[in-house]
Amino acid sequence: MKDRHGLLTQPIGRVLLNMSLPNLIGILTILGFSLVDTFFISQLGTESLAAISFTFPVTLVISSIAIGIGAGVSTNLGRLIGSGHAPKAKVFLHDSLLLTFLLIAFVSLLGSLCVNPLFSLLGANDSSLPLIRDYMFIWYLGAPLLVLLMVGNQGLRATGDTRSPAKIMMLAALINLILDPLLIFGIGPFPRLEIQGAAIATVISWVVALALSSHLLIFKRHLVEFAEFDLQRLKCNWKQLAHIAQPAAMMNLLNPLANAVIMALLARIDHSAVAAFGAGTRIESVLLIVVMALSSSLVPFIAQNLGAGQTARARDALLLSLKFILIFQTLLYLPLMLMAAPVAQIFSSDPQVIEWLTFYIIASPAAYGPLGIVILMATSLNAYHRPMSSLVLNICRLFLIMLPLAALGSYLGGVKGLMLALPITNTVMGIACYILAKKISEPE
Repeated sequence: MKDRHGLLTQPIGRVLLNMSLPNLIGILTILGFSLVDTFFISQLGTESLAAISFTFPVTLVISSIAIGIGAGVSTNLGRLIGSGHAPKAKVFLHDSLLLTFLLIAFVSLLGSLCVNPLFSLLGANDSSLPLIRDYMFIWYLGAPLLVLLMVGNQGLRATGDTRSPAKIMMLAALINLILDPLLIFGIGPFPRLEIQGAAIATVISWVVALALSSHLLIFKRHLVEFAEFDLQRLKCNWKQLAHIAQPAAMMNLLNPLANAVIMALLARIDHSAVAAFGAGTRIESVLLIVVMALSSSLVPFIAQNLGAGQTARARDALLLSLKFILIFQTLLYLPLMLMAAPVAQIFSSDPQVIEWLTFYIIASPAAYGPLGIVILMATSLNAYHRPMSSLVLNICRLFLIMLPLAALGSYLGGVKGLMLALPITNTVMGIACYILAKKISEPE
């Protein structure tokens, strides 16, 4: 594999821009799945919106495992490619995809057997549970396909190709957008399936996207080598993958776990706040797409340059990215603050939901610049082969600062007090992460 995309030679800013723009489109389409589902389901009423909001922490668990495995794939493939070991990279990707399927199939089966007790624990009431069951049984069925798609796309990105995954996900998002209203509301010859229809539309779009991604990986780019079964090789590659993937997955699992705790706190105050928080987290995902796009580009960039021994180039890319994202997210907040109420009204007609969601949109994005620094730093630590540092960083952010502040805020100020804990935490951790970035990237 040659340096087709200039990760090792071309100007840093230009390479990261060229990689991040397709990533931006790809991530926007992925988030479009959630936003489209949330918008159409919100038309069914507050109870349906609350039900889909309860599913977010659980679906994020599966996605977090996928992100963790993807981080391991991206980092290890980047290092192998950068050091000139392309044949090993192809076998490694094959073994990683095999582990991905086996793991997610098991987790999905377990999840489908525990829908009622799990969501009851999260605070779902008797009217929400049937709706949650309708959605999650279908979603679990398609979850292994989604994770294979996400990990396979990370394999493409590790080579510097960010355009192909973006195109695939754009097509999937278009399919989901078309099928959602047809299956949710029963338009034309389609049955009215309501919340279950959203899950079916999403799974169909994943099937199409996975077929295209597999064709590209296996037949067109020849990035996967189907090596014969060798238990020793599998153990070796899985151990190498787990060195990054396990802490990275645990790190990403912390976010839905923290969200679940926050959701449970809100459910005990006001069910409308659960609906608002669920919609708010979806909006947050869109507002952070530039951060996520840059993050997806930065990891393979740093990994390939470290593999090639170009540590100064890796350091410069990290610091440049942190400065850019702080400025960008701060500027993005200014117009958003003025549009908080109109944006909230898109997702609900319930006055109480609108009030809570408006406050969330005003408060949380004020600290998305520092949060962007946290996200970029956490993912870059994986490229530096310091995944445990990344895990510790997020444990500190969520469990030593955010959740205690959220509990205190809910006690002192109810829903608004709880929501204020989020930007305060992100500001403190953003400052700490920038200081850490300066130290970790210093030449030895």
